[in-house]
Amino acid sequence: MTASTQEMADMRTYNVVILGIGFLFIFTAFTTCGNIEQTVVKSLDNATFTGSGYHSLGIIYGVFSLANLLALTVVPVLGPRFTMFFSGILYSGYIAVFITPSTWSFYFTSVLIGIGAALLWTAQGYFLLENSDVTTINRNTGIFWALLQCSMLFGNLYVYLGWKGKTEISAIFVHLLFFYFFFNSICMAYTGLELSFCSGVYGTCIGATTHFGDEAKALIGISGIVVGFGEIVGGGLFGLVLKNSHFRRTSVVFLGMVVHFVAFYLIFLSIPDDAPVVFHTSPLVFIAMLCSFLLGLGDSCFNTQLYSILGCIYMDQSAPAFAIFKFVQSIFAAMAFFYSGYVLLSWQLLVMVVLGFTGTLCFFVVEKAQNTLAESHSEHYSGSCE
Repeated sequence: MTASTQEMADMRTYNVVILGIGFLFIFTAFTTCGNIEQTVVKSLDNATFTGSGYHSLGIIYGVFSLANLLALTVVPVLGPRFTMFFSGILYSGYIAVFITPSTWSFYFTSVLIGIGAALLWTAQGYFLLENSDVTTINRNTGIFWALLQCSMLFGNLYVYLGWKGKTEISAIFVHLLFFYFFFNSICMAYTGLELSFCSGVYGTCIGATTHFGDEAKALIGISGIVVGFGEIVGGGLFGLVLKNSHFRRTSVVFLGMVVHFVAFYLIFLSIPDDAPVVFHTSPLVFIAMLCSFLLGLGDSCFNTQLYSILGCIYMDQSAPAFAIFKFVQSIFAAMAFFYSGYVLLSWQLLVMVVLGFTGTLCFFVVEKAQNTLAESHSEHYSGSCE
């Protein structure tokens, strides 16, 4: 097998793994939702909501069966990648309905997700075959199926931990289950990407700096120390700032986003695109170490405030909340480590900028919503979360 053929085979395997991970995330939410849907809607304290989980699921699979005829013509036109992306948005919309449920939106999104399911699974088959041949189809199908079915484990484990010992499902827990999944997980996903960048990718870039001469590899260790110093400074400083002043968590997270974006910009200017893969680059030592410090400082901003908001909002549901946090963070870190050897540095930085900005906005939404809930349902909270 030639080098180019091997590279193509590796890229196809990479595509199948990413496909499986994408479906893992979608169906961790959807499969868990379907499993508990009727229980949740029956427990809603909402006189205007008359929906049925059984009817919703019936609509979904009924529309799914009919929409497969539509998918046959849509997928070849839009392409499998865009089709799956669009379908994922429809799935997210259905899950989001449970944040503030109403009967019409519940059934309307049931129709939409039925269409989305037909598009999603047709595009999935198209994409899987596109990245397989007669010698790899069995292996690739097995990889995809195993990753997909992991969704049955994580979501339902969360439900077990969260519902253990409960006889009634409170509105607060429904808020935790759906609102938390939909918004706060974006910020958690970002911490996974930047974790992989701080702890693996950036060190590789430092070690690839030929300008540093014989000290290049040794500077990887110095960079790690400086990252750790930034983490320590951030953790200690923001703990004191939040305790002794009127700084909000949103202010610290915003600072973390700015600090990271400055670091990303400096890295973009000073390190070539292929530095994570090809060993040649020549930035200044001071700039490289400054970026290390900023990466650590920004990481501490996000992580300390995520821990803080989870501990404040979900004081009585801490085990499932932190389990989900670490699950989302770890799976995105693993995914980032996997693609780092294939994707140019500028694209990695762009992905982190987009997800970091989106995650920060989502954190603001969660903070604002929980403060509003804390004011109207103060008996469910142990104190202010500002």
